[in-house]
Amino acid sequence: MLPLTEQDNPNTSSIDTASTLKALRLINHEDKLVAHAVEKVLPQVALATDQIVDRLKNGGHLFYIGTGTSGRLGVLDASEIPPTFGVSRDLIQGIIAGGYDALYKATEASEDDKNAGANDLESRGISQKDAVIGIAASGRTPYTIGAVEYARKLGCFTACIVCTPDSPLADIADIAIEPLVGPEAITGSTRMKAGTAQKLILNMISTVTMIRLGYVKGNRMTNLRPSNEKLRERTLRILITETGLDNDAAAELLSTANGDQRVALVMHLADVTPPAAREALENNNFIVRQAARSLKK
Repeated sequence: MLPLTEQDNPNTSSIDTASTLKALRLINHEDKLVAHAVEKVLPQVALATDQIVDRLKNGGHLFYIGTGTSGRLGVLDASEIPPTFGVSRDLIQGIIAGGYDALYKATEASEDDKNAGANDLESRGISQKDAVIGIAASGRTPYTIGAVEYARKLGCFTACIVCTPDSPLADIADIAIEPLVGPEAITGSTRMKAGTAQKLILNMISTVTMIRLGYVKGNRMTNLRPSNEKLRERTLRILITETGLDNDAAAELLSTANGDQRVALVMHLADVTPPAAREALENNNFIVRQAARSLKK
């Protein structure tokens, strides 16, 4: 029997003769099913996230690994974490079969090499302290299966995100996250509903992990790294909200902190100099509240 992700979708069997608006409505109707499929697997997402948080708290890293669309989504999510939450680029890493070239052109043939997945993890210096999430819509991609098998043998925590039930990948992962979104609007085009489900789940895992690690206060990015004008303006707004200072005073504080929101917040909370604030942050994994508390002892 064909995997769920490869089956024909009767709801869109005439999409090729539909008007533009009708075709868009057919796709939109299918997309509406994704959030409900993700909702059903939230307990598994929570279990995986808690395991990942424990690993990262104890010096581990999180690796996403996959091929094609799945691999690109992992790299995308991993690349957005450092500027958003102020953590190092190696804390969460995305690995895609075929390497950098696969991010912008199709290299799907590389997904058939089972040993390559393990080799790519090994080249990143993976250890038993780490966590690995294999991403594969069908759950039968040799590259991703090989990577997860290797990680589990090392003693890593392993999870997978697949969109078909009872897959080989789900059988070998510690926790299987299986959002069953159904057949695609265009048969087998898993960049559509399956990819959307994977993106939603990766967003949840990485965001809640950063929250649990202390890099968010309320719902604000208190460890944001401002790399452009939009982010500098956001940094100032967050600083004003967190400190209660007016615009000019907050801008002066941020300038004294050399534009580093984390340093500025610790300076304000603990009434210390920039060097003292930075040292406290370095000693406390750049967690603002924890660094400020350490200076008040």
